[in-house]
Amino acid sequence: MDASQSTSEVILAAITEAVASGRSLKDVLTRLAEAAKEISGASYAAIGIPEPEGDAFAAFIHVGMSDELVAEMGPLPRTHGMLDAMLHDPEPVRLPDVKKDRRFRGWWPQAHPPMSSFLGVPIVSDGEVVGAFYLTDKVGAAEFTDDDQSGIALLASHAAAAIDAAGMFEDSRSLAMSEERERLARELHDALNQSLFSLSLTARAAARHIATDPGRAAEELSEIAVLSRQAMAELRAVVDGLRTPDVERDGLVPAIRSLAELLSRVHHIEIEVVADGEPGLESRAEHEVFRIVQEALTNAVRHSQADNVTVSVANGEGLAVTIRDDGQGFEPQERNVRGKRLGLTSMRDRASGLGGRLTIDSAPGQGATVRLEVPA
Repeated sequence: MDASQSTSEVILAAITEAVASGRSLKDVLTRLAEAAKEISGASYAAIGIPEPEGDAFAAFIHVGMSDELVAEMGPLPRTHGMLDAMLHDPEPVRLPDVKKDRRFRGWWPQAHPPMSSFLGVPIVSDGEVVGAFYLTDKVGAAEFTDDDQSGIALLASHAAAAIDAAGMFEDSRSLAMSEERERLARELHDALNQSLFSLSLTARAAARHIATDPGRAAEELSEIAVLSRQAMAELRAVVDGLRTPDVERDGLVPAIRSLAELLSRVHHIEIEVVADGEPGLESRAEHEVFRIVQEALTNAVRHSQADNVTVSVANGEGLAVTIRDDGQGFEPQERNVRGKRLGLTSMRDRASGLGGRLTIDSAPGQGATVRLEVPA
């Protein structure tokens, strides 16, 4: 470890990076393992998170070994020997030669490098051991020191919070993926159901007329070609919708512009985006706002029969986004409209989750206006 940098500085930097920029549990564990190696001066460092049941690790990240050695070693280790011992006792273990400890069960697999000095420190959360640091072969010394142990224990005390945060991130990401699958299923149904039904009816009509009225059959076949192109366009829109703009990378307004350009190109409809700057929302809120705008725009291009749609983004005491179309309009309180077809419930739920409000102003023949207001 660099003498000019204190252990506390390394820990602070590692935890900050792990929580702020770690996009997955693996990223967080890797950063923590690297910090442990740096703090202790170990040749090899690892951090393991066990499965709730059984003798396997849910995650086991190691640093200090070459890619070639890792490939030669094969599958991840099981929770046995010293690896397992650290998961059942909250007290650290420091040994000059791990091979002489009664809990040592030999190296597995055969390619594993021989190791001597050992420092193991459990990671405890709410009184429960949720993982452990494993450090071996201190560089330039026969064994790890009291300072090494204190530094890793301090890192472990903060690591629990970082691991919990990463776990919650992955849980939320799984939920988001589930919501995205539901959205895709709904869009596929809405986009293709009517087109495929029309194709089926027209094909049957063509089959009936092909022998008795070839001219009529030719007209039906031409209609099939038109319907097929429409279905392909709808499917392309759904598939392209999977490649949603990166709100976190690009910002909310650029992401809305990209979405508008995509929908405009696929559905041959004019969509204008007017914004007075980028709103200062946190990342999760921007993602939710984008999903609401996406749902509203999709409804407009699919169901309104509009020629023009405008998206206005205004920043003031809070954020106000207005999606307005000049289409056929609808009755917002009608039961069928409030159901699955337009996804209005989902939009209102997202708005409520932001502490905001979603209002819909429409009537048959008068277009529609969807307005989202999110407080500062």
